[in-house]
Amino acid sequence: MKEAGDILKIVGMILLVLFVLAVGIPLVLAAAGVALGIIGMLVSLAIVVIKIAIVVAIIYLIIVGIRAVLR
Repeated sequence: MKEAGDILKIVGMILLVLFVLAVGIPLVLAAAGVALGIIGMLVSLAIVVIKIAIVVAIIYLIIVGIRAVLR
């Protein structure tokens, strides 16, 4: 089980790096005045990914709640 925990930590770090690259860099560039179509696309893509993650989390919580009530 320790190996699975290590793998999850590595996957979490990789996802965090991707999130920072997709959101942080375009925001810094936009603040610096470099506004390109690619930056806007990356920011909108990051917003869509966040919205999808929220929907998945809500669905998961509903399923876990139903499962807990049925037990």
